[in-house]
Amino acid sequence: MERQTHLKAKRDFIGQVLEIQTDFFARVSLVTKEEMVVDEYGLIHGGFTFGLADFAAMLAVNHPNVVLASANVQFIKPVKLGDILIAIGQVIEKKDSERLVHVQILVAEKTIFEGDFRCKILPKHPFV
Repeated sequence: MERQTHLKAKRDFIGQVLEIQTDFFARVSLVTKEEMVVDEYGLIHGGFTFGLADFAAMLAVNHPNVVLASANVQFIKPVKLGDILIAIGQVIEKKDSERLVHVQILVAEKTIFEGDFRCKILPKHPFV
């Protein structure tokens, strides 16, 4: 399916789209980079992990006016420089203009993050 949201998102920091099934599913990858590191051990800032998860949730909905309303997440394992993250977003509930998307992030086929993202589809862009 064609991407309809977050069209200017920079894949180097928020993820590369692998697959989209509108209003159902998305798969996104992110290769960690030196610019994401916060210490001498190669720890990656959690904001990049969360950003990838948010991006996967938005793409699973794949509407031009989708925004994040809330998130309930767990950081299960830290991420390090060189890790390749795969985020899978699955729409698990639809109610009017709201979507609940479950996102799981894997590194080497092991879950390192998961959470539920409540998304809203707005009638128009919030800044128009």
